[in-house]
Amino acid sequence: MIRIALIPGDGIGPEVMREALHVLQSVSGQTIRTTEFDYGAERYLKDGVSLPADALDRFRSEFDAILLGALGDPRVPDNKHALDILFGIRFGLDLYANIRPVKLLDRHLTPIKNAAEADVKFTVFRENTEDLYVGIGGTFKKGTPDEVAIQESISTRKGVERILEAAFSYAVKHRLKKVTMSDKSNVLRFSGDLWQRTFRDVALRYPEIEPEHMYIDSLAMMLIKEPSRFQVIVTNNAYGDIIGDLGAQLQGGLGLAASGNIRPDGVCMFAPVHGSSPKYAGKNVANPMGAIMSAQMMLAHLGWDAEACVIETAVQECVKAGECTDDLGGALGTREVGAAVCHRIEKLMA
Repeated sequence: MIRIALIPGDGIGPEVMREALHVLQSVSGQTIRTTEFDYGAERYLKDGVSLPADALDRFRSEFDAILLGALGDPRVPDNKHALDILFGIRFGLDLYANIRPVKLLDRHLTPIKNAAEADVKFTVFRENTEDLYVGIGGTFKKGTPDEVAIQESISTRKGVERILEAAFSYAVKHRLKKVTMSDKSNVLRFSGDLWQRTFRDVALRYPEIEPEHMYIDSLAMMLIKEPSRFQVIVTNNAYGDIIGDLGAQLQGGLGLAASGNIRPDGVCMFAPVHGSSPKYAGKNVANPMGAIMSAQMMLAHLGWDAEACVIETAVQECVKAGECTDDLGGALGTREVGAAVCHRIEKLMA
């Protein structure tokens, strides 16, 4: 029995997560138990609660993983509830590795000219609990012509070393040959020096893996020019956020992109990369494949490799057959895509 904490969230979140649950049921029968949590804008607007005080303890003690739909609502202009929930879980559970697989399922989806499926297949390891996202900073003389805004970036040896270890370990496990670390150490000398020294130290522990360094601007260019050269990319929080979205576009857009927020020895959270898109909520047009592939990542993380493989194959078959939403060139709605994936799963498992 796998115990899943489900946070459908806002906007299209409940719709895409519903289809992800249908897919999980197709591959698992009754061996997955979900508990839904109403964390999102509706609750926040009703009682001011974003992430309850006991939430993290419950996640740790009662569940094997967390599935999150999407967060964000125009009725909460500063998105406080979304930040409280997302960052509260990431930082509170110390989910230090944000893993974003980039895999082209059909060549017609990529904007890269003449690229084949084998040319776009890499994984981004984004440090998930440090850098600019720690929220250290402030403003001075706000609203005046002399306003000053300060946003501090924090990097620690522990934080850098463990995300590098995660990237190299992943490469070994999946029989890959190269790990590319990206920074901007030619300008950001202090954090860059820490990343450079730690990268060299960690690479020595993995002599079978080729360590490669690229500045982040060069990496962005090469992802467009020659994506096939990359296998595992590891970088800091801010750069990983950007490169992850660039990678998502290479594989067909945010509607296909999945992610895992990982701590190897704890309960982890999985979520599609796309936002809540409130204007599309309830219209049966949102692409559920990012949510479905996030559930697939969750199963693989929990050791259900065969079931995860079936889901990935079913999704790829649907994409190639045009059984998808408008953003991928299809004509199906959210519910119909979910049904198509489930149908192909049933055929594969038969």
